[in-house]
Amino acid sequence: MPQALPDSLEPYRNISSRAYEHPADRAATAALQAVPMLDTVARKLIEWRYERALRQFYVGNSVRIGEHQLPELWTAHTGVCRILDMPEIYDVYVTSPVPGLAQAIGSGKPMIVIDAMLLERLGVGEQRTVLAHEVGHILSDHVLYITALNILLAVGSGLPFFAGIPVRAVKSVLLEWYRATELSSDRAATIAVRDPRIVCRTLMVTAGALPADQLNLDAFMTQSMEYEAWGDPSDRVTRFFNEIGQTHTSAVRRVGEVMRWVRSGEYDRIVRGEYRTRAQDADVRDEAGDAYEYYSERFRTIFREAGENLTSASSQVGGMAEQVSDWLRTRGGGGGGAAGR
Repeated sequence: MPQALPDSLEPYRNISSRAYEHPADRAATAALQAVPMLDTVARKLIEWRYERALRQFYVGNSVRIGEHQLPELWTAHTGVCRILDMPEIYDVYVTSPVPGLAQAIGSGKPMIVIDAMLLERLGVGEQRTVLAHEVGHILSDHVLYITALNILLAVGSGLPFFAGIPVRAVKSVLLEWYRATELSSDRAATIAVRDPRIVCRTLMVTAGALPADQLNLDAFMTQSMEYEAWGDPSDRVTRFFNEIGQTHTSAVRRVGEVMRWVRSGEYDRIVRGEYRTRAQDADVRDEAGDAYEYYSERFRTIFREAGENLTSASSQVGGMAEQVSDWLRTRGGGGGGAAGR
């Protein structure tokens, strides 16, 4: 693989993150954006406390890459930012350990942090994929809302409502959204590196914690298909409950999501230049109502597959989604929504 993205690859001019985002991510983010003043409050909290402290920590405890520090990695990063038509080039720090192996953090001035041990296991293409994945988080403004969710959940712990938000009901939706952001950023990485197999190979490395040249991608993709085709409904429900409290979706499932999206034709359409631009982003209130339909259908499908013995659990989750629905509809009509991404 070449060290950098070829200059002959045209950037996706003014591409909107909504051109490729996973529907769960899009719906739940619209719900967050409909909360009055959440955007403004979150940005101020990050600007004056969270972001400045983090930036100081990483400047003092890691290596910042650039033209004279890991220049090949820096060239890959600048190439990714050019392809995704980002407004600026973001700082990248290499350190260890990093929760989740790599993170995009900050809002006023986002930065990317990558685990040094992860880099040692990745080839040039996989390193580029990790960078593109994190730049995708920045393009979607995930870093802002992940921080806002953490603040709301921490302050509202133990309360049925906080600032008009049904904390218990929304918590499961927010965690689902957090996992969905990973699916969206995998898609961003796919269009940036222009090779879905590189993205799948990167996920294989993160799952196995071994270099790609010691692993077999075809075997891992077969494993992913077996996971998706798992036939026992009770096992699928167990999988649902095991995942519901996690921040990240499993790498095996993420491979399946990437390849299903590619097979849908959406990847090829974007590569051809047919995509939604930032100027075409819709009013968030037009999309907020989709959150209830998306999540309630996801929950109910899981329980339908399990049979009658889980009727009560289905009703409980359905009731939770009903609470979220009522809240979203109230917010959607009240104005004061957050600014677009």
